[in-house]
Amino acid sequence: MNAKRILLSFLAIWSLCLSYAQKLNLNEQGYYEKRGVNVLVYSNQYNGMFFDEKTAGVEIIHHGVRTVTGGAVRLQNTPEQWDLVPDVVSRTINKDGSIDVVLNYPDFNFTSSIKVFPKGNGFVIDVILDKPLPEKLVGKAGFNMEFLPSAYFEKSYIADNKPYYFPRYPSGKTMMKSSDDKIHQIFNHNTFDDRGRNEYIVPLPLATGKDIILAPEDMQRTIKLQSDSTISLYDGRNLAQNGWFVARSILPSNKKGKVLEWYVEPSSVSDWIREPNIGFSQIGYCPNQKKVSVIELDPNDDPLQDATLYKVNSNGESTVKLTADLKKWGKYLRYNYFTFDFSSIKDEGVYYIQYGKIKTNTFVISKDVFKDIWHPTLDVWFPVQMDHMEVNEAYRVWHGVPYLDDALQAPVNEKHFDGYSMGPTTDTKYKPYERIPSLNVGGWFDAGDFDIQTGSHDSALLSFTDAWENFKVDRDETFIDQKTRYVDIHRPDGKPDLLQQIEHGALNVVAQVKNIGHPVRGIVVPNLHQYHHLGDAADITDNLPYNPNLKPYESDGKSSGTMDDRWAFTNRMPMLDLQTAAALAASYRALKDYNPSLADDCLSCAKKLWEDSKDAQMSFPRFEGMPSLRHFRMDTQAALELYISTREKKYLKRFTDHIWESLDFAPSFSISYALQACPYMDKNYIKRLRKYVIKCKVQQDSICNENPYGVPLGKGMWAGNESIIDWAITNYYANKYFPDIINEDNIYSGIDYIMGCHPYSNLSFVASVGTKSKKITYGNNRADFSFIAGGVVPGVMLLKPDFFENKDDWPFFWGENECTVGACASYIFLGNALENMNR
Repeated sequence: MNAKRILLSFLAIWSLCLSYAQKLNLNEQGYYEKRGVNVLVYSNQYNGMFFDEKTAGVEIIHHGVRTVTGGAVRLQNTPEQWDLVPDVVSRTINKDGSIDVVLNYPDFNFTSSIKVFPKGNGFVIDVILDKPLPEKLVGKAGFNMEFLPSAYFEKSYIADNKPYYFPRYPSGKTMMKSSDDKIHQIFNHNTFDDRGRNEYIVPLPLATGKDIILAPEDMQRTIKLQSDSTISLYDGRNLAQNGWFVARSILPSNKKGKVLEWYVEPSSVSDWIREPNIGFSQIGYCPNQKKVSVIELDPNDDPLQDATLYKVNSNGESTVKLTADLKKWGKYLRYNYFTFDFSSIKDEGVYYIQYGKIKTNTFVISKDVFKDIWHPTLDVWFPVQMDHMEVNEAYRVWHGVPYLDDALQAPVNEKHFDGYSMGPTTDTKYKPYERIPSLNVGGWFDAGDFDIQTGSHDSALLSFTDAWENFKVDRDETFIDQKTRYVDIHRPDGKPDLLQQIEHGALNVVAQVKNIGHPVRGIVVPNLHQYHHLGDAADITDNLPYNPNLKPYESDGKSSGTMDDRWAFTNRMPMLDLQTAAALAASYRALKDYNPSLADDCLSCAKKLWEDSKDAQMSFPRFEGMPSLRHFRMDTQAALELYISTREKKYLKRFTDHIWESLDFAPSFSISYALQACPYMDKNYIKRLRKYVIKCKVQQDSICNENPYGVPLGKGMWAGNESIIDWAITNYYANKYFPDIINEDNIYSGIDYIMGCHPYSNLSFVASVGTKSKKITYGNNRADFSFIAGGVVPGVMLLKPDFFENKDDWPFFWGENECTVGACASYIFLGNALENMNR
């Protein structure tokens, strides 16, 4: 089809839609909306820690999917995550319905304003300058809007009547330019390596024009861009795999006032209604479990009266097992919610739910439904995350042996791009850039990146030890050889995998304490070009210890002059000391028969850290904000774990002195450790604890009744699945000792949520677990749009003010899709707890 016919076809469809078009209106939530379109103007702002998370600026939610982000004055054609982002000085909603946002780049003393207001069937964006552009920013500052690639795959666009299609894989042209120290450098760490330090990649436009129409063939994704200034369309993926398609107009020089105007018109399907989301557990239900599906409806949708549960028989036919009226829950954020209760159905079998014309996929009711839900996490996800080891799976090598050159002392007064920092001293005997010996052992990659975070290791060790002590998890599906640094998945070696994972985590944490004197916050690469590496972990460094007497890329076979070794951030943190003391004291008990020597090291290190922290424990202010509360909790937990391991009365006294004070101040914050102490305390302790469990139940009900899912939903920059898992685990312990206060439903609602009964979609949040589960996660293989089996994603993240999101076609949102050591270890405990409950 030629360009003229494409354009005529588009205009015919467009004019039909315009005949029913609605105008954008400013709603009570402070954003513009019409049927199928929401325009958010800095409802979400750039994050100062992680810079551009693709969740800020002018954004569009287009027929239920956020497809546009990052509308802002930016300094690059296709900004990367760590490139400079503007500070928001102010955001003002005016009486005429327009929204003004003042932006500032302090490094350049450059302030700009954008004004957004409805016009016609779309909206206008004006860029306003009080004074002309600084000379350094001429030709570099421009207005950008970014379009989600996965929303435009297999679609076309038209630029000034010339047709194109969006590339599935980046294939646009690029050029090289000399680096600009201010714009292309963050924290003195460039985005490119030493072999290209003085140049950077610049994507060239895919197309240019003053009238650009995206996806004219799909009215749920069509967006028209018009301006008197030239608009260039770029493919940011040429520079970084997480880049978006970027529309950009350069700001003119020597002008002030209104210097740029865009008209943006998202198409609106006049009768569009979001398809109902039928939430249910993708793994299914045990027979006696409460079974409630939560149905999420568009506010314009008319609810049906009932839903039906069908059973799939062995001959393939389906029979009705239950038709029941829906119960109205009400409105939560932007959607309406109804519940369908089928708890009365207890027969084992294969089922599905039908609501109107919508049929869910199948799920099971079975007494064994929880039997293997944690297996992929222990069998695959954790082995793949193992640092300092080669990891093999059948015909596939996940990664070679990485970081044999660990680690260098991080320099003082250093602010790292991933949030780590060093103060004016090292708090060690080592000088900056000096090699700290024996850190090249054990540990896990914390998440989708390749660093070690000790706090996460502590959490994992505690969860693993709890699972071992409570359930004696003896599953063996992984071959692990520490001497040869080799891991083989799906190959039993006669040893419990859980003990081998505890050993692997403890090896690194003990090495920190023995060689440094205390645990470190993290061990991470120093260069940004290493940090965003997405290949084999063994290739991030040359695996040779740094030798300052050699030149870069020079090697004597045993060391090299290339400073690619990871840095240890060693400033001492009393709270981390106590958390590590707790983790190592617990690990001692799990390892004392399996690896006695390492177990003794664990207990010795735990005692040392606890003794070292005495002064800090006494001087740290009680309950003056969250840091002091966390410190107090870690002190209490360390005392408990040391008491269980040693039965020394000084630890018991510290625990009993502190636990009641902590529970009085914030019962829900400390109740988990208080409950875990029950087997080691007397009857008076349990009797006294009862009133705090009741208080926690009241608080819990208040929070969980705020939403239709009955769980504590998080609303921060990181989605809340880990907190929900930990909440369910706390309920498990509470039900174990106080079943008349906390019943099993409070445990099941947590796992149901994780497995699919949640907002936005009904996918299981654990990759490869359940009938339909996450197919794309933010792991170290995210560039392949894939997953690591058993990974637990953070879940639905709130885009303020009212939009929950969890992308399954775009892996690069870490706050929604990045699997972490702590969450996955907690999930293994919860899976075992549920399996044990139903034996």
